[in-house]
Amino acid sequence: MPLYVVATPIGNLQDLTARAREVLASCDGVVAEDTRYTGQLLKHLGIEKKPFHALPAYDEARRAEAILDRLGQGASLALVTDAGTPAVSDPGALLVRRAVEQGVPVVPVPGPSAAIAAVSVSGFTEPRFHFAGFLPRKAGARSAMLDELRALRAQLVFYESPHRLAATLRDLRSTLGDRPAVVARELTKVHEELSRGTLSQLAGRFSGEVRGEVVVVVSGAPEAEQAGEDPADLEREVRERLSRGERPKDIAEALSGSHAKREVYQLALKLKER
Repeated sequence: MPLYVVATPIGNLQDLTARAREVLASCDGVVAEDTRYTGQLLKHLGIEKKPFHALPAYDEARRAEAILDRLGQGASLALVTDAGTPAVSDPGALLVRRAVEQGVPVVPVPGPSAAIAAVSVSGFTEPRFHFAGFLPRKAGARSAMLDELRALRAQLVFYESPHRLAATLRDLRSTLGDRPAVVARELTKVHEELSRGTLSQLAGRFSGEVRGEVVVVVSGAPEAEQAGEDPADLEREVRERLSRGERPKDIAEALSGSHAKREVYQLALKLKER
């Protein structure tokens, strides 16, 4: 009857725990994000002819019902995703919630996580981190979310697809300022890459074709932002620069180290029109 939430390797198959292998071998069935991908993993482990239940993200709500029925009938099932820990920016959260609501025992089988792996090698000293997952694709929602995160004195952790990486790094730089960051690509795999620099430097570095799974870790907000610097101080600084003939774009660039570039630019435009 238990629903096991099983972490699987994010690249290197040797990272699968002995306990995870035991659970996958002994359970009555496997709930998988992609049965073809997980089938290859089980074949590698010598586990074959295991009943599958597909749980793709786009159809999780509908398919969860049949899975819950199997659990209710006494079956033990192992929930896995293509890589890493289920229900962490991957399918499974809805199934877990409904299982809990129905009194089904939910058992974690911990293991690899791309977010934790990236934070562990970030080199940033903030003791906390905020996992933001994938940013919204719509510009308005994306901007609103980044505005919420801007003042956090914690490492910010994002997942991103390779073809959107450069644009996301530019958006982060525009809203958060040109902070130090790490792009962790293909963690634990043959072509693992850890690139460090400011957000603007990294945006330039990854402006071409990028392949593989990506995690971005950004350092926390500067102390001035966290302390809630008086907006009047920023306004005075912008006014002084405008009086010296500096352009709004140049002012935003100059102050982006401690303020969000977009915020400074909009303020400079507003003050210039007065």
